[in-house]
Amino acid sequence: MKLASRRSGRDGALLVVSRDLQTFAEARHIAPTLQAALDDWDSVAPALEELYGQLNAGKAPSAAPLHTVQLDAPLPRAWQWLDGSAYAQHAVLMAKAFGRAPIESSAPLMYQGMSHRFLATGDPVPFPDEAGGIDFEGELAVITGEVPMGADAATARKAIRLLAQVNDWSLRVAAASEVRTGFGWIHAKPACSAAPIVVTPQELGSRWSNCRLHAVLEVRRGEDVVGCVPTDGMSHGFDDLIVHAARTRMLCAGTVIGSGTVSSKAYREVGSCCISECQAVEMVHDGGAATPFLRYGESVRMRVFLPGESTPLFGSLESIVAPPVAR
Repeated sequence: MKLASRRSGRDGALLVVSRDLQTFAEARHIAPTLQAALDDWDSVAPALEELYGQLNAGKAPSAAPLHTVQLDAPLPRAWQWLDGSAYAQHAVLMAKAFGRAPIESSAPLMYQGMSHRFLATGDPVPFPDEAGGIDFEGELAVITGEVPMGADAATARKAIRLLAQVNDWSLRVAAASEVRTGFGWIHAKPACSAAPIVVTPQELGSRWSNCRLHAVLEVRRGEDVVGCVPTDGMSHGFDDLIVHAARTRMLCAGTVIGSGTVSSKAYREVGSCCISECQAVEMVHDGGAATPFLRYGESVRMRVFLPGESTPLFGSLESIVAPPVAR
């Protein structure tokens, strides 16, 4: 099943979207918002699935072309955004580039970021200035149902309601100073952008295995391809990330948990999903970083493709870097 949120108020209006992303049907009579659906998932999911089947069969009475509606982020605001670092290759490469010892931990790395606003595809992304080291980070994410404190892996797997795609914007100059404080990110991690479509694991079949998505994330900076990176190389699956997050707290329905920057050991062939990793590759192999951070007016596009398919799984996540909004 594929879902989205039409731009409406603060939390959007729930839509069911066809498998080919060509049509949609309003789902407000089932649940007014995606958050409402997540809060009562076991009750509303069967009706949403029925509407999804009708839509794909061309029998949904309220079907309309998807391009006629303005989409928001699937969860325009979420209760919680927890971002992991599940691609060990990214951490290893960054440590090597900057001459640091890799962080030794058997547990996933994770921080709690800003969740009260997720930007939609097409939204300008404001930054206070261009000197902060503006960077993108292509990630996957899951959206959970309620997870009890101390949940085991089996419980975590059952709690995964939806898969999503996120651009976790970063300010690298601010990150360098904030990391030294030993506290969490504030200035370095503004609002994320989210691709318009979310997908149930059941929709993916064998492409969803061991709580990992088998696909490719394509990242473009303007017209230039930065990376076409396989997404299945997670050192920790999403079930591991959920178990880690829920160790000392319960997670409410609508918690969004990110994978961290998608990365591959074959980075020389497939590229990278953030500028910082591009710079690390240049430092390791060429003796110095050459790729600049983003400037105002630059565009970034991210799309995830399943093997053999040309329709992006989560739609297209397109953003333009912008100056701060005038007050």
